[in-house]
Amino acid sequence: MSPNKLLLNFALRYPLWIVVTIVLGFSGALFNGVSTVLIVPVILGFLGQQVNFKGAPPILQPILAQMNGGGSNQLLIMLGLIVLAILLKNATTYVSSLASSHLSRALVNDIRNEGLKLLLDVDIDFYAKTKVGDLINRLGAEVAQAAGAIRVAIQMVTVSATVLVFVGLLLAISWQLTLASTALLFLVSLANSYFVKRAQIYGKQLSEQSREYSVALLEILNGMRLVKSTGSEAKEYQKLNQLIRQREKAEFQSQANTALVGPINEMAGILTVLAIVVLGRAFFADQIAALSTVLLTYLLILFRLLPFVSQLNGIRSSFASAAPSVAVVHDFLRRDNKPFMQNGAKSYTPMQTGIRFESLSFAYPNHQDLVLNGIDLWLPKGTTLALVGSSGAGKSTLADLLPRFYDPTGGQITIDDTDLKDFDPRDLRRSMGIVSQDTFLFNDSVRNNIAYARDNATDDDVIEAAKRANAYEFIIKLPQGFDTTIGDRGVMLSGGQRQRLAIARALLRNPDILILDEATSALDTVSERLVQQALDDLSRDRTTLVIAHRLSTIQKAHQIAVLDKGRVVEVGSHAELLRRDGHYARLYAMQFSDKEQQGKNSDTLLAQTSYELRTSLNAMIGSLRLVVDGVIDDAEDQAKFTQDAYHSALHLLEELESLEARSQTSGEPSTLRHQAAEIK
Repeated sequence: MSPNKLLLNFALRYPLWIVVTIVLGFSGALFNGVSTVLIVPVILGFLGQQVNFKGAPPILQPILAQMNGGGSNQLLIMLGLIVLAILLKNATTYVSSLASSHLSRALVNDIRNEGLKLLLDVDIDFYAKTKVGDLINRLGAEVAQAAGAIRVAIQMVTVSATVLVFVGLLLAISWQLTLASTALLFLVSLANSYFVKRAQIYGKQLSEQSREYSVALLEILNGMRLVKSTGSEAKEYQKLNQLIRQREKAEFQSQANTALVGPINEMAGILTVLAIVVLGRAFFADQIAALSTVLLTYLLILFRLLPFVSQLNGIRSSFASAAPSVAVVHDFLRRDNKPFMQNGAKSYTPMQTGIRFESLSFAYPNHQDLVLNGIDLWLPKGTTLALVGSSGAGKSTLADLLPRFYDPTGGQITIDDTDLKDFDPRDLRRSMGIVSQDTFLFNDSVRNNIAYARDNATDDDVIEAAKRANAYEFIIKLPQGFDTTIGDRGVMLSGGQRQRLAIARALLRNPDILILDEATSALDTVSERLVQQALDDLSRDRTTLVIAHRLSTIQKAHQIAVLDKGRVVEVGSHAELLRRDGHYARLYAMQFSDKEQQGKNSDTLLAQTSYELRTSLNAMIGSLRLVVDGVIDDAEDQAKFTQDAYHSALHLLEELESLEARSQTSGEPSTLRHQAAEIK
């Protein structure tokens, strides 16, 4: 489908408004022509001059006859007709303008709605290859410009109707003068064609510059933290400033080109009128008595025609300027060049047996290298499967296939022996809860961010989910509690707080299947502990797929699958995989010291840990003693020392748990675990 045909299809949704606009345009042209023809004879009649209509063109003879011998009453009637025609012309023009504006707004809304629907339907791979700033520019400026092309086209029809009416009147008065006028105006049109081509070029440049500016501005705003952390404000300012100047230059060239059309047409119009005066005297030399009336009427009609000719040329230039935007919107709305997922019709029902990955292979679109190759895994209902491996092993890709963000290129994923492709994707995804490292939060209240998971969630449901996610305590301390706006992407919260809100959102949904994609990898120790507790509550009795770099967080998983270069190389429990001394054992060794892995003398381990514990205890007791003994009077200092004691206590707890974890993997576990328990 061509770009212009696409716009026509949108316009044909409103046939009545198009017909009304065009009919009103024709009506305005007729009223305009009638009023123009009557003006000169009426003026001459009021001045008391005899209007000689002998030898005048047939269209003027009935009108001129009314001016002679009709008396003042007849003149007043004719004057009234002129005023009425002018009023009707302006009324139809006004209504036509309103109808055209309404049609333009309706088209903009329709095109944007179609674009929004496309953006929500298209596969996620589309966003990996398209810049968000480009999409925003297309939905905004480009759509408005393209819809404006339809309004300009309708305006072109109405102005052309006016031109045809006036040309018809001119032909009726004198076909000789009209041919001469047409020849002169044709030369003007040739000059205008040059400006129309330039307008199309400048319109394309302006469209490209607007897109580049929108893309760059959005990227800088999204990456403002990086810009400031690297001190790149001046560099980015210069970059944006240069894009603004380039855009202004393209806009100036387009406006300058359009502005030239008016003066050139005006000069051409004056020269045409002067030529008509000379030619009129030659053509009407044998009808000199009617020359003044005929020539004045002709010149008045011509004068009224010339602005419409100039307007028509300007409209052609505007239409040419909008052509690049029409092409951009056409490409944007195309569905044949974008990835769309085939939707199944089956509704998701609660899981009965489990999830099976069968001979699963996957390569990203337009890439030949397989990211996953021959994956076979079984995740029974109510159990946890953890995916571990080095970066690039394919863990996140495998997790993305479960909610059908992508479809496998080979093999299949089944739930209760039903292929994922047979399910309605929206229904399937509503049964899942996804908590990832990169948590997205809206620039909205805490309450609305949690309630986003479920439309009918009550305040009590939101509060209960927040409590279960270990988020309630920090939420009620916010300035407006649950009604606190948290900023763009939750920037006003810490990483751990954002994660707990995401967990609360997942808890509120009460998903059948849970996907945890490195949900604690970017958190500090305290935040990780709180988030991990919430995740443990969230995953209890659910079918859970976990991706983790910190192996300490997945030791309780029912199964651990080790991926390497897109293949599953080991599957088993934590203890089983350690006994095999394979890939998992090597990954585990990289995260713990050789002493911890080799289980050396427990007394040495205990002595080292005892020193660290005493250090934490001394720091904690020292801070608390300063506060208890009243040495610190200032409230802020008291709060600071209390906070220091709190952190020391947390560090102490961390060391105790680390000691216990090391004892579980050491060569002499019984003694060391007993000693760790006594210390706790």
